[in-house]
Amino acid sequence: MSPLRMIFLALAIWGAIHPMYYFISWFNANGYDLMAMVDAWHVNAAASGLVWDLTIAAVTLTVWIIAEVAVRRNWLGLIAIPATFCIGVSCGLPLYLFLRSAPVR
Repeated sequence: MSPLRMIFLALAIWGAIHPMYYFISWFNANGYDLMAMVDAWHVNAAASGLVWDLTIAAVTLTVWIIAEVAVRRNWLGLIAIPATFCIGVSCGLPLYLFLRSAPVR
């Protein structure tokens, strides 16, 4: 595995673990109410801006993944879409780059 692929994989793992630590901490402190978490994301204008920034990035990444999978037929790349929306762009983007950079067979 190339050093670049190892970096993408490490970033995908970090992008999965680090945000989930904060999500789980929030759920443990406030209960497992997803709508309460969404309300917390919009507590002020700065937080709302960040939410929209990440949402637009996630949608853009999804469009890119779908367009490339349609051309490259790398169906495994599609797993980056649920990773993006269930965990975040911090996991989905490096995961897709890791999957995309696999050697061609």
